[in-house]
Amino acid sequence: MELSINNPLLVILGPTASGKTELAVRLADYFNGEIISADSRQVYRGMDIGTGKDLNSYNFNGKQIKYHLIDCVDAGEKYNLHLFKEDFQGVYKNIISNNKLPILCGGTGLYIQNVLQEYPFTSIPIDNYLRSQLEVKSKEELLVILNSLDHHFMKVDLSSHKRIIRAIEICNYLKSNNLIESENIKYNSLVIGLKGDRSILREKIKLRLENRIEEGLIEEVEELLKSNISFDILAYYGLEYKFVAMYLKQEISKSELVNRLFIAICQYAKRQETYFRKMEKDGIKIEWIDFSEDKETIFHHSKKLAENYFIK
Repeated sequence: MELSINNPLLVILGPTASGKTELAVRLADYFNGEIISADSRQVYRGMDIGTGKDLNSYNFNGKQIKYHLIDCVDAGEKYNLHLFKEDFQGVYKNIISNNKLPILCGGTGLYIQNVLQEYPFTSIPIDNYLRSQLEVKSKEELLVILNSLDHHFMKVDLSSHKRIIRAIEICNYLKSNNLIESENIKYNSLVIGLKGDRSILREKIKLRLENRIEEGLIEEVEELLKSNISFDILAYYGLEYKFVAMYLKQEISKSELVNRLFIAICQYAKRQETYFRKMEKDGIKIEWIDFSEDKETIFHHSKKLAENYFIK
């Protein structure tokens, strides 16, 4: 199947448990594509159940769909947006050189948006010492610091304590360093999003959480602890690892683990949806499909959108 445009990129996004990976796999099979994960945690080896890798899902009708940016960093290491963009561009060029369709699939909106829209400051490193000084300050104190710096060259989200600190960090770095421009590809991208009734999503999240605990989520965290991953680092890796660690430290019961983790994942899904709306406000067009539709309807709708966009 010949694509009719240069630098094609199909993006499948949506909140956790909405069925992104299953859809991406079917589209990769149909369009002769390969999947690039846009999940900030699935890069880590040994963190399979908690991050929802479900690597068996990349096998469709006996055919193994090739995937990338999964299991490429050891647990305990740190991974960030700048590393993701570098890794993504390398993988993308390789897929294109093999005349296949790159399919970016995931729920980390920040990663996806920074592929689709150039953000020049991702290469600026984190200053942990500066952050330790700023994190104890109030929002009002942070705004005073920010306003004492030249920050008019960038748009700052003043509603977020975390983003004000990042803006100060960027300004502080650029006082004594030049910004290195990176080579960015202009993608011809089709973005398909899955969304639907929140009560249905909650049921999907509940069922998936129950399955993950049965599949060995607690035991996975125990193994990570045995490999000298600390409780503090586990909390950094997200909700599942944070709450299971609390259970293993006997701070909460197993029933509290399940209930609190379920609520936290639902809240996370809501934050994902909020970020996707932000992406739309920033100019990214998303073709939405209701995830409560049957799987064949979702696939055929997505397939038609992709055929019209990439093949014409």
